[in-house]
Amino acid sequence: MLNLTLQAEAEFAALQARGAEFLGTELAIMAGAMSWVSERHLVSAMSNAGGFGVIACGAMPPALLEKEIAATQAMTDKPFGVNLITMHPDLAELVEVCLRAKVTHVVLAGGVPNGPTIRALKDGGAKVIAFAPALVMAKRLQKLGADALVIEGSEAGGHIGPVSLTVLAQEILPHIRDIPVFVAGGIGRGEAMLGYLEMGASGVQLGTRFAAATESIAHMNFKQAFLRANARDALPSVQIDDRFPVIPVRGLVNAGTKGFMRHQAEVLGKFQSGELDKTAAQLSIEHYWAGALRRAVIEGDVENGSVMAGQSVGMVTSIQSVADILAELKAQAIAALVARAARD
Repeated sequence: MLNLTLQAEAEFAALQARGAEFLGTELAIMAGAMSWVSERHLVSAMSNAGGFGVIACGAMPPALLEKEIAATQAMTDKPFGVNLITMHPDLAELVEVCLRAKVTHVVLAGGVPNGPTIRALKDGGAKVIAFAPALVMAKRLQKLGADALVIEGSEAGGHIGPVSLTVLAQEILPHIRDIPVFVAGGIGRGEAMLGYLEMGASGVQLGTRFAAATESIAHMNFKQAFLRANARDALPSVQIDDRFPVIPVRGLVNAGTKGFMRHQAEVLGKFQSGELDKTAAQLSIEHYWAGALRRAVIEGDVENGSVMAGQSVGMVTSIQSVADILAELKAQAIAALVARAARD
């Protein structure tokens, strides 16, 4: 059995070597960038434990991001990344902040990054990671110069696309070989990580499990909501009228979710009666969730706030340290390899 374990450890190391080398880490496991959660404490803990932490810049102004990067660098000397939203009005300044701080990896999310942004980052010495929702986009991003891709399935928490990771992995992994591809969405155990590595992924990205980690600054009410939840409790937001689009966001169903449905119906009624024009109605719907994520994560209002969570939330059964989560994922992958070798 000892020989089988050593062989399994060597096989796992080989499977994830490309991703680990690209990230500069022991494990090819990235922590997803989660607004209000992925800040200095969780990011540094992730990197210190052998994974790869990522600061969620979100709507931060450049000065605030600069402070957050410096604070994170004071807590770890290991590589970590910064997630920038491509639609941010100060994107160029945020890029400069990252480059001045010698951030090793920048993740571009929330839209298709343009060539100049990618070139500016690469010319400044940073590695660029981009999100690819389909094979055609993966090929385009590779041509634009992205150094690595993340493919994220609809099982993920927060803002999601329409396609599951199971399908995306089959569509993209066989055809994108020249750059590393990390997979995300619904991953909660090491066996799943192993399966995607064997399909050709270079590593994985997890968010939900780390949102409830000991080092996460999320309110205890937020973490306890994760412990109570099952996969079926994490549902995408629902749009009731095609004229008023709602960007799907996966989170735990609560009073706020049900209130959003009522709010849409009320706004639709006002629009149909002429009380609101189309623009005002759309803004009213979009503003419903304003501040809702902060209310849940920071203030602990998990009934009315937005409790973003992926379908892997059912696998969050205890509040663990980041190091324990990473060790568990690795152990599960290796145990699966050992079991397979023993059967053979």
